[in-house]
Amino acid sequence: MPTVISIDPVTRLEGHLKVEVAIEDGRVTEAHSTGTLFRGFENILTNRDPWDAPHITQRICGVCPIPHGQAAVLALDKAANKTIPENGRILRNLVLGANFVQSHILHFYHLAALDYIAGPDMPPWQAHWHVDFRVDAATTATLVGHYVQALTMTRKAHEMGAIFGGRLPHPPTFVPGGFTTTPRAARITQFKSYLAELTSFIRNDYIPDAATVAGVYSDYYGIGKGHGNLLAFGVFDLDSSGTNKLLRRGRIQAGASSVQSMDANSITEQVTYSWYNDATNNLNPSLGVTSPQYPKANAYSWLKAPRYATSLSTRGRKGSVRSGTSIASEVGALARMWVNGDYTRGISAMDRHVARAQEALKVAQAMQSWVDQINPTGAVYQPYTTPSSGIGIGLTEAPRGALGHWLRVSSSKIASYQVLTPTCWNASPRDTSGVRGPIEQALIGTPVADTDEPIEVLRVVHSFDPCLSCAVHVMRPAEGRRVFALGLAPVC
Repeated sequence: MPTVISIDPVTRLEGHLKVEVAIEDGRVTEAHSTGTLFRGFENILTNRDPWDAPHITQRICGVCPIPHGQAAVLALDKAANKTIPENGRILRNLVLGANFVQSHILHFYHLAALDYIAGPDMPPWQAHWHVDFRVDAATTATLVGHYVQALTMTRKAHEMGAIFGGRLPHPPTFVPGGFTTTPRAARITQFKSYLAELTSFIRNDYIPDAATVAGVYSDYYGIGKGHGNLLAFGVFDLDSSGTNKLLRRGRIQAGASSVQSMDANSITEQVTYSWYNDATNNLNPSLGVTSPQYPKANAYSWLKAPRYATSLSTRGRKGSVRSGTSIASEVGALARMWVNGDYTRGISAMDRHVARAQEALKVAQAMQSWVDQINPTGAVYQPYTTPSSGIGIGLTEAPRGALGHWLRVSSSKIASYQVLTPTCWNASPRDTSGVRGPIEQALIGTPVADTDEPIEVLRVVHSFDPCLSCAVHVMRPAEGRRVFALGLAPVC
């Protein structure tokens, strides 16, 4: 009989994720990934002024608000057929790039590294499982030192982004029509100073540290592959066309070397095993509906199951796929770097870390070029008039993967809004055909030495860097629990 264990919540990630695995003969034979809280931002946005979208959607997540702001303004720009000034494009890229650099450093050192190294016997390194630590004492001391240094680096990446963003998190400068910060010479110089220091840390510490961990734990190049399907929306526009990007759009099927095109119309969200009304099953996000249904037989997650239809033949009038093959796809830095041809070593738990470190350097180096392209006296914004009706899709990338916002405007108000986050791709439950989500599939076959301390499971899950803040939000107590409403505290 298999041993079933539940890690609830999985720690060292944002939000609330539950992972349940069955282990038999020392290996994971079954896995379920559960988003335990409900997010209702799409419903919050209905009937609001479209200008509210960049501000409200950034509140979905304090870790990656900038990609949400970017996706929202891209959707608004498209709805009004607006082309923004070059300065606006560059400034959006720079603030988004700052978020990428900050998030990549944060993930490796503060969320994932403690799966592989033993920190000091004190908070925040305690409490943790003391199992399978292979790194020697001297190297561990170096990595712990870089862990502490990375705290400063992530702060400086935030400060760098705030130079043009106004503040981080939740910069108010992302607006339809462009950007709102004047790129003064002093700001450009200050940005360059931060960027030089961060680039040096990535090149001299982050990348070597990732390589060190990968060398000691080389067996993890063979663990956590999953389906082998990769998908990227593309990010960092290099011109006003929106088609030339630093990291291009595309997808990989079953670990193939060839890159296939990606069509947003082929994306559907399935809810057979999610706590949403089955009437909304298998819809493209442009026609998606956020209609919770809890409880629901056989459902086990608040995340929908995004899928890509590879052989779509027809669609019904509501946008549902009537026939064709849908696949579960992994998103994230590894997917972006593979699609772009920058990293093709493999698909595994360790490949995700190494590819992400290399992407951090790629983005930082690109930012050095972009900041030199700013025209300090050039326009950053073109006046934007909200259309009375229109549709727009904002496809971009968050550090954790493909992010999309689907917007429909009617009577100059938001008629519908759907957000498809990276973690909904990666941590999705089974789809209508019973196909596991990417994290679920990646866990299958993972060796587990001790079911009381299944560190191997955490290593695979953390390699995806789930962010359930993006995926889910509101919770309710279990039935029978008492809820207390507290009044205002007395004024002293």
